[in-house]
Amino acid sequence: MLSTLRNAWKIPDLRKRMLYTLMMMVVFRLGSCIPVPGINREILAQLFKQGENGIFGLFNLFSGGAFGKFTIFALSITPYITSSIIMQLLTIAIPSLEALAREGEEGRKKIAQYTRYGTVVLALIQATGVSVGLFRQALIASDFWSITVVVLTLTAGTAFLMWLGEQITEKGIGNGISLIIFTGIISRLPLGVAQTIEKLKIGEVSIISLLTFMVIAVLVIAGVVAIQQGTRKIPVQYAKRVVGRKMYGGHSTHIPLKVNQAGVIPVIFAISLLQFPLTLTYFFQGGAFSSFVQKWLSPAGNPGVWIYSILYMILVIFFTYFYTAVTFNPVEVADNMKKHGGFIPGIRPGKPTSEYLGRVLNRITLAGAIFLAIIAVMPTIILQFTNMQFRFGGTSLLIVVGVALETMKQVEAQMMMRHYQGFLK
Repeated sequence: MLSTLRNAWKIPDLRKRMLYTLMMMVVFRLGSCIPVPGINREILAQLFKQGENGIFGLFNLFSGGAFGKFTIFALSITPYITSSIIMQLLTIAIPSLEALAREGEEGRKKIAQYTRYGTVVLALIQATGVSVGLFRQALIASDFWSITVVVLTLTAGTAFLMWLGEQITEKGIGNGISLIIFTGIISRLPLGVAQTIEKLKIGEVSIISLLTFMVIAVLVIAGVVAIQQGTRKIPVQYAKRVVGRKMYGGHSTHIPLKVNQAGVIPVIFAISLLQFPLTLTYFFQGGAFSSFVQKWLSPAGNPGVWIYSILYMILVIFFTYFYTAVTFNPVEVADNMKKHGGFIPGIRPGKPTSEYLGRVLNRITLAGAIFLAIIAVMPTIILQFTNMQFRFGGTSLLIVVGVALETMKQVEAQMMMRHYQGFLK
């Protein structure tokens, strides 16, 4: 990998792209330190400390700590992600959008435009909810003008990040939106290392626990790489046909069915649902509901941590199947193959092909879903038995590894065009 990056650095256009990407990441981190005007920082710190175990912790993770500090990038890129998921689901549900998606480049541009509009609308709603609802006590002034400034600042920060991500995708290396999330997550890693070293010095963490954690971390990362890269290749043969004086078809290819077809989406959906009750305890402090959630549904409660972990695994498996069914349609794939004269050796075209693809997909999805569930729950279990301060859950781990692999693949593609031996074989 280092050799590939070193060779890429020697090529002027690749070096320019890499430098551009790094500079944009620096801009993102600088913006994450610029506070929103009109906020009382002391009150904000107290409010966030009370709600950091809920969904606030997830927002703070994706924003690289900007949400907890209420900076101009506090909402991070999450409204864009939500808008993209909504547009993806609407494209499947609404025939006109589905037809637009099939129009090629122009259709994709139009859908991207709708996604941007949706991002701004969601950012406005989320900014209003955060400033007026959750953190209203932290506002220095509660008049209309002061609230408007806070809401517009947060919305503009998200819009700027969306533009920044698109610029990185166009002029840099890798997917810009993914790299922004990646940078936000790994920016908290040094703090976790420093806290762990401090606890090691004062004896709160033993050297055996630290070594065990490091070994488990390496094994988990290796497993995530394997599951992210794992595919089942379904062979496809195209029949020969003569059109005029030319012969078409007759070649072989394959359909790559990914083991983790749904990516990180199931973990995000599952953790959002599970942390919603913890977020509600922020509004009902000291009551019976708060005590019940803290004891039975919290990763910090006993026996709540075990109930939380079991529910987490069940939801991850459910959403893996759900999202895979949404994004991959065996019937449509089988029909497209039949139209172009393709068939799976030993399987009749049409309905038998779609049933075969469905069976294979269900089997490999089960393996991927169970692995995702284990990866998602493992940090909670490790935190239960050790005193490590790494807030590096399953969601963040999958995102970090996935983005790193995808970025390296793009560098690989550039290097292969120049006949260099790369890192990913």
